[in-house]
Amino acid sequence: MYRNKFDDFFVHRQSLIEQYKKGDLTKAEFIESNFYYIQAMDTKPFQRVDNIKKGLFNYQYYNVLAKYCQKRAHDAPKGSQQKQDFLEKANYYYSKKDKVTVKILEILDYTGIDAYYVKVRSSQLKNKLFEIVLHDYENIILHSKNEDIKNKLTEEGVFKKEKMKSVIDNYINEKY
Repeated sequence: MYRNKFDDFFVHRQSLIEQYKKGDLTKAEFIESNFYYIQAMDTKPFQRVDNIKKGLFNYQYYNVLAKYCQKRAHDAPKGSQQKQDFLEKANYYYSKKDKVTVKILEILDYTGIDAYYVKVRSSQLKNKLFEIVLHDYENIILHSKNEDIKNKLTEEGVFKKEKMKSVIDNYINEKY
């Protein structure tokens, strides 16, 4: 069966997830490995997202860049311009990721999904971070803090009121 670089990306990502779950990679190593793989792919996100596969690739693309910048900001000296620059880049990529999330949800017509706030240890994410589980796609979990997305999920009747443990609880609650 023919695989293109986008298929290879998801195979590689799954391999990293398995390594992380086994404890072979720390969260920081997982983030860096994803980032370096995307850099080595030398590709850009799709301009037009008209199917789930393109949407999920773009989501992961922006998520990887956002998390890498967030990590770099975390590692930068407090109050430095470098820290501020990385935070701005992270927020930019998170906003691009949120736009793709909306597109994915529209393509799915808000069916086959569950959404809910997740239990987190971080005071900055408490009552802000929510999870969107795509039931028809193995190992696909989206996250956001975007209130517009949450409101639309609520309007569509798929946002649960109770706070739940994340499907990837260990990952989201592990510090860098």
